[in-house]
Parts: sequence; structure tokens; C-alpha cells
Amino acid sequence: MKKMKINIPRIMIASAMSGGGKTTAVCSLLRAMENMGYKTSPFKCGPDYIDPMYHRAACGKMGINLDLFFCGPEKLKTVFAENSKECDIAVIEGAMGYYDGRSMESTELSSYDTAKELDCPVVLILPAKGMAYTVVPLIKGMAGQFSNSRIVAVILNNVTKMTYMQLKPVIERETGIKAAGYIPRLDKELKSRHLGLVIPEDAYNIEDIISDTARIVSETVDIDLLIKLAENTDELDYMTEENVTYGRVKIGVAYDKAFCFYYKDNIDILKKYGADPVMFSPLKDKALPDGICGILLGGGYPELYAKELSENTTFLRDIKNKIQNNMPCLAECGGFMYLHSALESEDGIIYKMADVVKAKAFKTDRLVRFGYAEITGEHTLGTIKAHEFHYWDSTDNGRACTAVKPGGKRAWKCIHDKGNLFAGFPHLYYRSNEDFIQRFTDRCVEYGRSIKCLSL
Repeated sequence: MKKMKINIPRIMIASAMSGGGKTTAVCSLLRAMENMGYKTSPFKCGPDYIDPMYHRAACGKMGINLDLFFCGPEKLKTVFAENSKECDIAVIEGAMGYYDGRSMESTELSSYDTAKELDCPVVLILPAKGMAYTVVPLIKGMAGQFSNSRIVAVILNNVTKMTYMQLKPVIERETGIKAAGYIPRLDKELKSRHLGLVIPEDAYNIEDIISDTARIVSETVDIDLLIKLAENTDELDYMTEENVTYGRVKIGVAYDKAFCFYYKDNIDILKKYGADPVMFSPLKDKALPDGICGILLGGGYPELYAKELSENTTFLRDIKNKIQNNMPCLAECGGFMYLHSALESEDGIIYKMADVVKAKAFKTDRLVRFGYAEITGEHTLGTIKAHEFHYWDSTDNGRACTAVKPGGKRAWKCIHDKGNLFAGFPHLYYRSNEDFIQRFTDRCVEYGRSIKCLSL
């Protein structure tokens, strides 16, 4: 490890609540800044998967998750620095309400905590439809809650130009906070469903939506002011990590509309330990890619594509055969559900799946075991941090590991860990336990050598 310094212009877009317009604002600003000739790097506070995909649709780069539970302060700075050092400006999308953390009683793990750690100025997106002077005490309350709130500007959302022009001088005079523009009511919006935003691949005319909103924001938001505020930051100290020299091995990564929930940082850590990711589609492909020596089945929406997945019987047979013949496999959430004998679709129909895990994945009416957890087991080589966010459950979640909520208030058994299979509902964060990932890539190499895999 080596101590380094970086001074990248950076700004966070936050709100008082979920649904305040952060994702639309961030995607619009990313595209608008790119159109102005700036090279942007997008980030997302928290464990979200879908917003980073929208960032990619906006600027061509997947948003990087910044999560203090997963990383801790020092690794958070490393993740930020490693993924922003080639850009002109880093744009961070907050999560939930700005001060909302893992409990009702504190700001711990909130976007505010992240902004403090990264010494990052914050722009507040304030939905203000139907408001007038009331915006003043709302802004004062948000910015004045702590002496170092970091809030330096506000953008009013869902208001008219006339309303904004009348409120701008009032806001600046009475709060000392810059009014950086407004976003009018938009005819085209990013749609939602039960797990958040519809993924970009499913969104109708996503390119048109982002192009139109970027054009509008370019006219209604003072982007030059935002860039100036972003430049008003000090150097950030961080620890750079040495590259690991390791034998390269091809690892298949499921990626299509049904399986697309991956932390980009996880893929980067796999590469660090020698993985060469090869994308495949359980929806469309007839077999796993030639030459791979391991499988990564990420989360996603298999319940929405259960019929198509079930009908791709040749692929189901191939992946079952490979796993049963000891090809290493990490499967999380949707990928875990895919390995079941049966899966209940969103409309309640039961479909056959890969039959590796002799159980049924079924729909519930609530979030199941929602939130952060620390996972320990015989083969985890310590503790690996994780997050769960799903409405489906299983008749057999596995018992090889124990998941513990932060603070130890709740614990439960999870994970099927047998042979080279490690599968369960928790989404793992690899940087929190790199030994576990090195062990996985080691097993992929060992498997490849045992069958004289073409990738070795």
C-alpha cells in the first residue's frame, strides 16, 4: 500500500428523500457535461445496482458504488480515487434522503457521511411543486442541521421558470445557499418498478429521454456554477493498492436482461486476481462460453424472464452439468434463484430452472431479510460484507454460513457451499474480503488445469 494524493473536481447531487429526482438530475447533468467537453466519472452512494446502469446510459461509464459499510473510510477513498483519476469532474448521486443512514437515529452510512469523507460539495435537489417561500425554511433546515453540512447549492425540481426566477433571490438572500437552477416538469421520466428503476435495457427510448432532459437542464441549470463549486475542493489522501500478478483465467459472467446486477468494483477485483470476464446470456446462449473455468451468476430479474429461461433447456442442462462436474460458481440472489429446481414467476407461474439447488424460489409480499449483513462460514476465510434486497425467498436458503445484521441484532443461516459452488441470496462485496475472491480464482485455475482448460 502506498499513500497518494488526488485533486479531482467533485460534486454530490442529493435530496431530502427517495424519489426526489436525483437520478434524472444526475443523468441529465452527466450528459450535459459530456456535451460540453468534460470527461465525467459517475458514482452512486450505497449498494444500488440500477442507478449505475443509468449513469452508463448517460455518459458511457458505469457508476461506481461508494458504500461506507462495504468499504470503510479508507477503502472508500481508494475506490473513489481509482475510478476518478482520469476524469475532469466526478458526479456522485446520493442515496435516499441526504442524512438517511442505516437507522432512524443517526446519519451513519448516509450520503452526508460519504460527502464528509470525500470532502465533497453537495447540491440539494428540492422537489418544490406548489411551494413558494416554504422552500426557504426547508433549505435552511437541511443546510443548517450540521455546521459542516457541505450543502452549497440548491436546484428546484418540478417548478416553472417564473417560480424559480422569483424564488432565486429570496433563497440566496435568506439562506446563503446558491440557487443553481431548476428542472421543469418533464414529459418523459425514468420509470420505476418493485426493485427501483426499470433497467435501461428495458426502458422505452432511454436515449431520447436522456438527450431531451440533458438539453433542458443545459438551459435551466447553471452548470458552469456547479463545475466551479466542484473545483473548490482540497486534495484527497488515499492509499493505492499494488497490482497482483496472477495467472489469467477466463470466468463466465452472466449478463443480459435477467442478470445484470453487478458492482463494477467487484468485476475489477476479479480482474485484479487474474480473472478475464467473458459475458454470456442464460436467455439467449445455448451453452456456456468455450474455455471458461468458472461462473459468476449475478442478481437481476429472472422472475420477469422465467418462461424464456425455462425454455432454454440446452443451456440449463449445460450449466447444471458444468457445476455438478465441479466448475467453480458464485451465484447471488437472482443467479441463486436460477439454480433452483423451480422458480415462481412474477405472475405466479412455476417454471423449471437449472435444478442445481433442490428447492423452489417463490414470491412473497414483502422485502425479505432486507439490508446489510456480514457473512461468515467455513470457507469464507473470515467475514465478507453483503446486502440483500429481494421479494423472493427459497424453500432452502442453505446453512453453510451465518449472516449477521450490523450491530448483531439479528442473525440467520444462508448460503449453499458445497464443492466449488457458493450460492445464496446475499450480494457480496468482494473488496471487503479479497482473500475469499483470491480463493475463488485459485479454484478456477485448479479446475482449468484439471480439465486442461483452453484459457490456461
